[in-house]
Amino acid sequence: MNLETALEQLGSAASSGQFSDGAVENIRTWLTQPQYAAYTDQIVEHIAQQKWQALDDAFWTIIPFGTGGRRGRMYPIGSNTINERTIGESAQGLADYVRQQSDDAASLACAIAYDTRHRSLEFARLSAEIMIAAGFTVYFLEGYRSTPELSFTVRYKKCNCGIMVTASHNPPSDNAVKVYWSTGGQILPPHDRGVIDCVMQAKEIQRTPFDDAVADGKIIACQDEVDTAFVAAVAAEALPGPRDVRIIYSPLHGVGASAVCPVLQADGFTDVELFADHAEPDGDFPNVPGHVSNPENPAVFDSIVERAKETSADLAMASDPDCDRLGCAAPLTTAPNAPWQTFTGNQIGALLADYILESRRAAGTLTGEHYVVKTLVTTELIRRIADSYGVQTHGDLLVGFKWIGGIMDQVGADRFVFGAEESHGYLVGQYARDKDASVTAMLLAELAAKLKADGQTLHEKLDAIFWQHGAHAENTVSVTMPGAEGMKQIQAVMERFRAAPPSSLAGMKIARVRDYQHGTVVVPGGKMGVPSSKTGPLEGPTGDMVMLDLKSTGNYVAVRPSGTEPKVKFYMFTFEPAEQLANLDTTKEELADRLSALEQDLRAFANA
Repeated sequence: MNLETALEQLGSAASSGQFSDGAVENIRTWLTQPQYAAYTDQIVEHIAQQKWQALDDAFWTIIPFGTGGRRGRMYPIGSNTINERTIGESAQGLADYVRQQSDDAASLACAIAYDTRHRSLEFARLSAEIMIAAGFTVYFLEGYRSTPELSFTVRYKKCNCGIMVTASHNPPSDNAVKVYWSTGGQILPPHDRGVIDCVMQAKEIQRTPFDDAVADGKIIACQDEVDTAFVAAVAAEALPGPRDVRIIYSPLHGVGASAVCPVLQADGFTDVELFADHAEPDGDFPNVPGHVSNPENPAVFDSIVERAKETSADLAMASDPDCDRLGCAAPLTTAPNAPWQTFTGNQIGALLADYILESRRAAGTLTGEHYVVKTLVTTELIRRIADSYGVQTHGDLLVGFKWIGGIMDQVGADRFVFGAEESHGYLVGQYARDKDASVTAMLLAELAAKLKADGQTLHEKLDAIFWQHGAHAENTVSVTMPGAEGMKQIQAVMERFRAAPPSSLAGMKIARVRDYQHGTVVVPGGKMGVPSSKTGPLEGPTGDMVMLDLKSTGNYVAVRPSGTEPKVKFYMFTFEPAEQLANLDTTKEELADRLSALEQDLRAFANA
């Protein structure tokens, strides 16, 4: 089939309703614009075989930059997929924008790293070739390395920018690039908009062959030097105390063994077993339930905990494929054969906040000028803990660790103590501006060893925190809505929560609705026919999120579309004050029931 015939058949298919809005325009662009000439034959073949659904999925939109960069399903062609062209545009756009912003084009530098996913090395080398052609020196981490080590490398090598090829915890079908600024943090306004504009304007992509650039000294493999410096920087955040604890650690087929294991060793932990079933780097994540290596999912710990019980371990930990997030599980009590249970990201954050602040206060290195940072959808327990130690909390942040890194640079990294987000991301220290599973593993291991010496488990410590600050229980659920129709559904759901929110959830009336997109606070009408009323502007960041505050203080819900996947996410928060606690076990059950009722009502409203 020739191009003219292909365009005619494309038009006929469009007339018969085979495509979503936008798909045909994007396909025509790829068929007719010279910068896409390398993909013409593949698109024509799809048209000849009438692969309309595949074409629609690949072209119905242009893959956007979200909270973590440009991420999506890999496919050889398509404006809405991850492929050589969309990765190339991302690197070219970054190069073009950084050059525009630089006063010294002769000394531009970019750090690049990649994880264990399919095509990650290919995309990393492609990105390096583009940056070299644009006049950059590239510091390349050869071999699988963690995202926080890439953030560290940007700072350590004084680079203008960085590229990490990873799709974090997404399914094996996906890949992505995370783009970093000279701070070591992911791009923030106004640079994010500037990079996106340059990506959208990218036409011809210039490349210098990788091997030629290595021979010319323009690509510098620096992994050995950086590994040593990175481990030393993380280990410098260690706190004193016992190290007698038995650990099972899983990298979930990702890069974690390159970061977590050497950091634990440097901090004096000698009884660490690398979980064999997940040790092999493999982009298919073959031994993980559902082939999705997400430490937020308790099911990934089932086999790890089995091994932990066999070996009488005290702590089980697992990091996601690019090793920036960490989950853990531990026995409920110190009794022999005690049952094990995982922790939520919010619970880990609370445990670490209390441990770090307590240790810093004991060492006399904590003042009222110090601060912790969390996002709006991260538990308020961290704020309550910080208040008890007399330190500040910056918590009015949108989802994404880049905002936490931004606060560090804005307020002053010297006074930064701890950063946390509910999706199992944490940071201590100034060596990076992104979350880090290796420093999290180190501090959790320290806390577990300290508690073991005191005859206590992590779960028992969390209960003690609840008794002091009130019982907290949180949950996050996602509703997947794929494709073009899914995008319309997501937009409709968000609009319903803004324009006509439910009057109650889980039997509790909604006291107010905070709309972060429009910057408004609305009090819903209390009776039939009573209109809602605005109470004034909403102070805080601007983003596509709605928060519903319930009448019972400390109970609320946040709703937002995912920035990296076709999902609506519901964040649910429940709370009972410490002074009202009588039986903690009973209260935990009540909060669990409340979370279930909230989820049921939210799902029903979203699907209405």
